[in-house]
Amino acid sequence: MIDWSRVAELRDEIGAEDFQEVVDLFLNEVAGALAELQEAAEDPGELEARLHFLKGSALNLGFAALSELCQHGETAARRGATGCISLDRVAEVYERSRVEFLRELPQRLAA
Repeated sequence: MIDWSRVAELRDEIGAEDFQEVVDLFLNEVAGALAELQEAAEDPGELEARLHFLKGSALNLGFAALSELCQHGETAARRGATGCISLDRVAEVYERSRVEFLRELPQRLAA
């Protein structure tokens, strides 16, 4: 679910002191974006844009499974096939990824 090498790379890029701030910002932004997905469900263009944002955010912080799921949803929305996009699944994968990330982050960064 998590690309830990990407997490370590990001931490090295921005520095340990700013890393937690980036994590907090990411978690807040994604939580807000997930809440807005339901509103965008009726508009394929808007849904595509919101999934694109989530994909990029997830990819930046190593949430690989979420990024991949958003990529599939973004592509489907671009084709107008919004019926095959499960927003509940997107929320579920985010939550599982978030839990794993927060649980394992201290050990991964200490190594």
